[in-house]
Amino acid sequence: MEFKWTEDHIAFRRKLRSALDELLPSDWPVFSKGYDNGSDTVVEFSRTFCPELAKRGLLIPHWPTQYGGGGLDAYYHWILGEEMWRNGEPRAYQYMSVNWVGPAILKYGTEDQKDFHIPRICEGVISYCQGFSEPNAGSDLASLTTKATPRPGGYLISGQKIWTSAASFADYCVLLARTGAERSKGISVLLVPMDLPGIEVRIIPSLQGQRSLHEVFFNDVEIDASALLGDENGGWNIVRHILSHERVGAPGYALIWRGFARALELMRQRGRFEGEAVRERAARCEAALCATRVMTLQTVDRRARGEELDDTVNFAKFHGAEAARMVGDFLTDYAPDLVLEDPIIGVVFRRGASAGIVAGATEVQLDLISRRVLELPRGF
Repeated sequence: MEFKWTEDHIAFRRKLRSALDELLPSDWPVFSKGYDNGSDTVVEFSRTFCPELAKRGLLIPHWPTQYGGGGLDAYYHWILGEEMWRNGEPRAYQYMSVNWVGPAILKYGTEDQKDFHIPRICEGVISYCQGFSEPNAGSDLASLTTKATPRPGGYLISGQKIWTSAASFADYCVLLARTGAERSKGISVLLVPMDLPGIEVRIIPSLQGQRSLHEVFFNDVEIDASALLGDENGGWNIVRHILSHERVGAPGYALIWRGFARALELMRQRGRFEGEAVRERAARCEAALCATRVMTLQTVDRRARGEELDDTVNFAKFHGAEAARMVGDFLTDYAPDLVLEDPIIGVVFRRGASAGIVAGATEVQLDLISRRVLELPRGF
């Protein structure tokens, strides 16, 4: 891939940075609780920040014009993501609405679903959580047991989800539930309002942030048939579509890179970057971050050319997690004091510790790569 930013891409990035300088508080690293995009502070801030981005044409520049977007190519989406993540993602978890919820509804939704959800996403006034993983169905989603039992006019939902980001403040859950007996061929996707009776949400304390992870219990939740996204028992194709966007849809490496660069700057100022060992380790981290960005841009390039994404997106996710882990290990070995001293470095350290779990565990990515890309047999 021969890659060069166009003048329009460069101008768009400048426009974004100018908007962020204007809209973010001057003490944003502290105000945001150390870039905790699940904190009460950032969630509340996002409720005015996202609509302001929408007014400036900076929320969904890559969406089709007929759905309120700017009709721009996928690189604009990626520039948007990079600049937001460099600042700890001030959209809170509304980035999921833009990255994969909206595209899934546009591709599989009914006209009524599009009429309801798409304008609200475009205005930046609605948020979602992803009800996929379960206590015994994380690495193998096809083994999920949460049920959506058909009944006259709709479904009765019962079961449990876990590690659900943003569940305590999301408006809707994009829920995977079993509507048939046959593993992946018996799964459906439902758009479930989070204020329905019978839904219980519990926060799971974590390094990711104040309200990043949750347990969600569905206790005989009644829902109308209009909540079904796509066909009944046809959810697996939607799942693959969502995961292909989600796993590289949030360029978290941009924040990791910024914190890593900040750590190196402080280490140089304090004379702690002179030895061969520390320089070699830093170079390995830098190379890993560069590789992650290039691999992700290859995926973005496929989107820009209108090609379907394939399972190679798992390579980008795997390398992103490895790069974050390497930076976290570097900070542990050479700058543990800076983790406590500087909020940007601190969030990078925390995210490095959890990078192999978020949006698909590293082991899951390797398993998918071995089976779907390398075509190795199970148990190899």
